[in-house]
Amino acid sequence: MTAVDRSVTTGGRGRGRSASRLAWLLYVLALTLVGLAVGLWLVVHRPVPGAVGYGYWREGMVTTLAYATVGALITTRRPAHPVGWLFLGAGLGGAAQLATGEFAAAFLAASGPSVAVAVAAWVSSLFQLVVVGLLVCLLLVFPTGRPPSWRWWVLVWVVAAGVVLFSVGAGLAPARYEEFPGVENPFGITSLEAVLGWIDGVGGVLFVAGFLGALASLVVRFTRSRGLERQQLKWFVYAAGLGVAVLVLPIPLPDFLEWTLAPVGLSVAAAVAVLRYRLYDIDRLINRTLVYGLLTAILGLGYAAGSLVFILMTGVGSGPPSWLVAAVTLAAAAVFRPARHRIQAAVDRRFNRRKYHAATTIQAFTTRLRDQIDLDTLATELLAVVDQTMEPTRVSLWLRPSPHGSSGPTPGEAGPTTWAY
Repeated sequence: MTAVDRSVTTGGRGRGRSASRLAWLLYVLALTLVGLAVGLWLVVHRPVPGAVGYGYWREGMVTTLAYATVGALITTRRPAHPVGWLFLGAGLGGAAQLATGEFAAAFLAASGPSVAVAVAAWVSSLFQLVVVGLLVCLLLVFPTGRPPSWRWWVLVWVVAAGVVLFSVGAGLAPARYEEFPGVENPFGITSLEAVLGWIDGVGGVLFVAGFLGALASLVVRFTRSRGLERQQLKWFVYAAGLGVAVLVLPIPLPDFLEWTLAPVGLSVAAAVAVLRYRLYDIDRLINRTLVYGLLTAILGLGYAAGSLVFILMTGVGSGPPSWLVAAVTLAAAAVFRPARHRIQAAVDRRFNRRKYHAATTIQAFTTRLRDQIDLDTLATELLAVVDQTMEPTRVSLWLRPSPHGSSGPTPGEAGPTTWAY
């Protein structure tokens, strides 16, 4: 290695160490702000009569810690990747929002409205806009760290302009904070209320346009992606789908879990995708989620239909008796395995055609294997099956010579000797 190479390597390592130190410093700062918010809630906070309250502090704490932790992990391992810094920025902004919001709620409960409480509430509302803007930009550059093409960079400026205009309009407009009764915007300008409302509206339109554009960029990227990038996007889409399902479907979960599973799941999925840890396990997760989700839905609908039929036939207004519940449970246990196999086959046929075709090809080959005695034909068919099911770049077959001295058939060749999946 030349002196120039050594200097470049040393400089790269130095920058990496500096980025790692900065990432952990910001992470510790975020943890400190979260700890401050929790301490304020535990020590000072008391219910305010008539207050809506800073009721999402638990959700904010969990999501903030998730963003900050994922950001610190990504930036320390891949310091040049923007996704890690965006997550870390979102975590730090969320921690600042949480700390200032809890400061306002705590001291409002302790001593009533004041200038410090109003300023803290104002700062908390602005940090919330910054966090949302960073997360929208993250959608635009995930998972490679850049948009699908240079034309998509304009959306970053659209989102930034939307956040700035929305912050100016909301930050200077005279208003009361619903979470903090009796507290008004300390920087509100009454004479400019009409102009600020217009600025606020333009900022909101730009921000929504940027958000929809970021979602469109993910769709475009997914349709164009192949190989590694597609697996990375699958993790993100899988986590987003689960989050939407938790919010939309009638799943009996506490509100706290409903509003934290989606952001935490997206954070974990992004970390797995960027760090490429067990990346190809996503196909198995998607398959199992579809199979057991459909199976649960079918069994649940079957139980509901059986209960409804019993009530209609007997005219009983209450729920089904315990013996019927036990009978339905035993019936569900009896049909569980065959139903799972049928649903698994249907899911493979619809969403995993490669696996389905591979299984069909192997089954057909094993059927022919019973009646085939010509080794040359068997070697050719075996190579064809391997090529169709595993799709290697090269495959070779060597047959072991006969122990009695007779040489076996010449090896059949179908491309190079390196296996690649």
